[in-house]
Amino acid sequence: MSLVEKLIIEYSDFSVRIEKWELLDSGVNVLRGPSGSGKTSVFRGLLGLENVKECKWMFGGEDLGRLSPGQKNIGVVFQTYDLFPHMTAYENIHFAAEAKKVDSASFERQLESMAKKLRIDHLLNRKAPLLSGGEQQRVALARAVVGTPRMLFLDEPFSALDEELKQESRELVRDFIKEQNIPVLLITHDIRDVDVLGDKVFEIKNGQLV
Repeated sequence: MSLVEKLIIEYSDFSVRIEKWELLDSGVNVLRGPSGSGKTSVFRGLLGLENVKECKWMFGGEDLGRLSPGQKNIGVVFQTYDLFPHMTAYENIHFAAEAKKVDSASFERQLESMAKKLRIDHLLNRKAPLLSGGEQQRVALARAVVGTPRMLFLDEPFSALDEELKQESRELVRDFIKEQNIPVLLITHDIRDVDVLGDKVFEIKNGQLV
């Protein structure tokens, strides 16, 4: 387990206050709630992208709450995927590997394995804008996982996909992250995401776990 204590984020008209929150250190933790419940603030607060008033997050004997975003070593797939449009799929993933100081040989081995499992091996030389939504999602997932982060954060990863693609994508992502054996925090409002991926589910309402 990793333990979050006193996660406090304050805005002028809203606040997030989580006194104690135990996250699984394997499998998929789901934080589920409606729009405006505070789940994105929690997501960004743990990443260090939000102005957090207070937070202690013990993970593997280290307080991640004291570290900068780059030091936390957390892979992230944002809702909009945020691929660099001037880069190919390969270049997007390689950019992340270089930032994490993954050596070339290790990167190529990991990419070969991931590309096959995510079905993007034939897309690596394609520029990001030429990829479909599902293809962009899978490239973003490979980029987040390269270098083996200590945890993977997924922010509404299926919401931008067409309905007919969502279920297939959920199952592919579920199988991939299970093979990677990296603990996951999934932010979603969709009960179908919970049904397919969730190992432990937390509900948030008005900035508090319920």
